[in-house]
Amino acid sequence: MRLFFSYFKPHWKLFAADLCCAAFIAAVDIIFPMASRYSIQHFLPKADYAAFYAFIVIMIGLYLIRSAAQYFVTYFGHLFGVKVEADMRRDLFRHIEKQSFHFFDTNRTGQLMSRITTDLFEITELSHHGPEDIFISVLTLTGSLALMASIRWELALLLTLFIPIAFFHTVRCRVHIMKASRRVKEETAAINTAIESALSGIRVTQIFTNESYEQDRFEKNNQAFYTAKKRFYWNMAFFFSRLEFLISMLHLVIIAAGGFFIMQQTMTLTDLITATLFAGAFLQPIRRLTAFIELYANGMAGFKRFKELMETDDSIIDYDNAVEITSAHGNIRYHNVSFSYQDGVTVLQNIELDIQAGQTIAFVGPSGGGKSSLCNLLPRFYEPSAGTITLDGRNIQDITVHSLRRQIGIVQQEVFLFAGTIKENIAYGNNAASEQDIIHAAKRAEIHEDIMQMPDGYNTLVGERGVRLSGGQKQRVAIARTFLKNPPILILDEATSALDTATEIKIQKSFEELAQGRTTLIIAHRLSTIRNADRIVVVDDEGICEQGTHTELLAKGGVYAALYNAQNNMS
Repeated sequence: MRLFFSYFKPHWKLFAADLCCAAFIAAVDIIFPMASRYSIQHFLPKADYAAFYAFIVIMIGLYLIRSAAQYFVTYFGHLFGVKVEADMRRDLFRHIEKQSFHFFDTNRTGQLMSRITTDLFEITELSHHGPEDIFISVLTLTGSLALMASIRWELALLLTLFIPIAFFHTVRCRVHIMKASRRVKEETAAINTAIESALSGIRVTQIFTNESYEQDRFEKNNQAFYTAKKRFYWNMAFFFSRLEFLISMLHLVIIAAGGFFIMQQTMTLTDLITATLFAGAFLQPIRRLTAFIELYANGMAGFKRFKELMETDDSIIDYDNAVEITSAHGNIRYHNVSFSYQDGVTVLQNIELDIQAGQTIAFVGPSGGGKSSLCNLLPRFYEPSAGTITLDGRNIQDITVHSLRRQIGIVQQEVFLFAGTIKENIAYGNNAASEQDIIHAAKRAEIHEDIMQMPDGYNTLVGERGVRLSGGQKQRVAIARTFLKNPPILILDEATSALDTATEIKIQKSFEELAQGRTTLIIAHRLSTIRNADRIVVVDDEGICEQGTHTELLAKGGVYAALYNAQNNMS
């Protein structure tokens, strides 16, 4: 709860104003029965119409002010709740963005989307109505009981006895409601995951005509959601129906007890009317508190899932002594580096590798040998299990993550483009770049002519994940993005794999130009593209088994020579 209320602090003025208006609303509700009793006892018997109608006018004025206070509570109170929800969502998004690749390897996108969006929807209502309902209820209950006692203490005692009965019923049901609400959240996340997966893979589904299979799989999630929701509403219905029965019985008890006192001539009809009004004022906060139970169940179920994710921390952090660098020379050294995934599978073991600034180093070997993992350790997408990696003689863990990654440009085999324009996707490499810089980068990536042939040129929308572009065009947009970043270190992970031979030759020339004076790490399966590398490093399940130039490795007749000859034979 301390964490929950910490989000109230930045907006405490709005929260305080909301509570003040809520207190005024409660005060008017409490004043009305006593003021009505006084007017009936003193003004009507004396036919003091001036005083009676003055009382009516005053009450109209109070209810007008109450209406304005209700407007403030409804609008600004909910606005306060939205601010709290938005702050939580902002912190959760920032927290997720700091996580390492390990985190995203083990958490599905749909689940994370549900945590960021759906789970926090009820936080607005809980943030607003929770404290407000409790505050108003306590004021109204206390005031009603105190004033009722001044009329007839026996009736106040009956109302007081009702509170522990309602409280016991509420506490007993709350556990089941909370559990059911949490289950609804989990099934909502599951259904979001199913939808995200099905829509992302819709083309594959249609290619393999598996629509019915996907519909059946979705229906299982949908039914699980339905069952969870049904259970939640069953608990809510059970809770509210019993509570409404208790409330109805309380009304009858008040009337029965009041009637008895009137027949005993120890209570007036006016007092009974007033007591009935107080019972209504008393029951209003009871209903508020019962409605709060549903709000609390839904809101806290979402908040607990928020808290769980905030406490799951696999982020790559800046150490206390980390320094910010503005430009790197590009001397890289892997010293006794080992790396394992969290499932315990060892990928790299005791890697020793020296790369001089400006060198072009190519990594080859069988799939799954650890080539990509070796390169992903450099920008600290993952942390090594053992050993150190240095950049220009400094441990990369002693460099701030942001400034380290600013020194490295990466073009991957699987290109991701954001749903926007081509211009926006290229400019992602440098948000401060001018239009001329963007065009120049596109020309160097051999994509400018393709862009100019499109109807909207650089303002052409690429579609979701770049679906409106061909594979080669997407790859070249990603390459242009890296040209625009212009980093001292390049990592090319099968960067030309989706290109035709003619375009690949052009891009290769651009890469060679860009690599001048820069450290370049190339992961390649097409060995013909790396013959001019300064050094070729062969990586297999055992680690680095060979390294040397293309000519040296061919002459050696080892693993590289076998791979090269096999590719030539296939050609």
